[in-house]
Amino acid sequence: MTKLKLASIQDDKPVKLTVTLPAALHGNLVAYAEILAKETGKPVEAAKLIAPMLEKFIASDRGFKKSRNATKKAKASTSPSLKPSLGFPLPSPGQD
Repeated sequence: MTKLKLASIQDDKPVKLTVTLPAALHGNLVAYAEILAKETGKPVEAAKLIAPMLEKFIASDRGFKKSRNATKKAKASTSPSLKPSLGFPLPSPGQD
């Protein structure tokens, strides 16, 4: 049995995206779908492989993860901090 990176295709709320693929890449995508169909015993549309393949690629990209985490940390540290509310207004400086 062949060890493929994709085991199954999950349904999720889709966002429509149109892409143009080189013919060779499309051929490989179709071949992958055929092999996966043989492995799982279920027919697989080649187009349905694109999202999980991209997810696997992004999940395995260490540089992307590092940059993404740094961006999240930077956003978190620059967000305005909330001061606790005391339930009454504080006097302005210079007012007694």
